[in-house]
Amino acid sequence: MIFTRNPELGKVKTRLAKSLGDQKALDIYKFLLNKTKEVTQHLSCDKAVFYSVKIRTNDIWDTAYTKHQQSGEDLGIRMQNAFTEAFENGYEKVAIIGSDLFDLTPDHISEAFEKLDRNDVVIGPAEDGGYYLLASKKVYPEIFQNKAWGTSTVRQETLQDLQKESVHLLPMLNDVDVIEDIQQHPAFQQFLNL
Repeated sequence: MIFTRNPELGKVKTRLAKSLGDQKALDIYKFLLNKTKEVTQHLSCDKAVFYSVKIRTNDIWDTAYTKHQQSGEDLGIRMQNAFTEAFENGYEKVAIIGSDLFDLTPDHISEAFEKLDRNDVVIGPAEDGGYYLLASKKVYPEIFQNKAWGTSTVRQETLQDLQKESVHLLPMLNDVDVIEDIQQHPAFQQFLNL
């Protein structure tokens, strides 16, 4: 499951926009969406895109992806609802990723599914204290509740909620939220050079 925001001017990468402006933030987000598609399109699993606002037609997700709308009042409830729906539809292993990771590879996602054979939950830790991937074989409602989403405490609180479960951690990656996340990254120089 891929969680995305609808790519609209002024509504994506707002912390990045404070440094670069709305248009460049939108351009970077579209660049990241294309990278996410590139990483996921050849995976040998079912793929679903969950839109933040409304389901789009004639976009990059038109082939090989089912389309859904996120539902719920905060990120945690929206993720919990997506996991619940997937398990109700018969899936035995489910992973969710965001759409703002340039360094994510197909191997990270394949490893998550593989590690679920011997673990209850797999988490891809993000450098900012959150996570870029969450995979499990059932819904753990507590991990989606009482979190300050987008803050540095999310991963630690999630791991605390999962103390009784076996958790595998993937390599640490950096998601793109602020200008410091991309300033030294070669892939983003095209957006920084004026």
